[in-house]
Amino acid sequence: MNVDVSTEAVIHRPPDEVAAYAADPTHAPEWYVNIKSVEWKTPPPLRAGSKVAFIAHFLGRRIAYTYEIVEFVRGRLLVMRTAEGPFPMETTYTWAPAGNGATRMTLRNRGTPTGFSRLFAPFMATAMRRANRKDLAALRALLERNQ
Repeated sequence: MNVDVSTEAVIHRPPDEVAAYAADPTHAPEWYVNIKSVEWKTPPPLRAGSKVAFIAHFLGRRIAYTYEIVEFVRGRLLVMRTAEGPFPMETTYTWAPAGNGATRMTLRNRGTPTGFSRLFAPFMATAMRRANRKDLAALRALLERNQ
């Protein structure tokens, strides 16, 4: 069973501003509930081919993984992918104007659990959706507070 979770939020800040902040991996621990630390594996700035390592806590477990940036269109699209661990994952961010200077940000996570984690795919999708909603709400609160 594949997991494919898409969540979106309207953030009352301009798309370029939201995208610049959200696409910078060093900010991830500030708005992602589960991400505890980030380490660049290639020199910044972010571009296709960049690699960034994350330490997260999800469903009571410590998870270490490295994303490779596979597509980056500044201000519009970021696609990153990992093939490590029991749950290869692709994460996509999109940013689009939402009127009145606001941004519609979509956060999509999809992957195919392997091995033992396959049994928990439906539960993982629900937990991911809940976490993604919290993450986007935290990002919205952070960026709208700093207006």
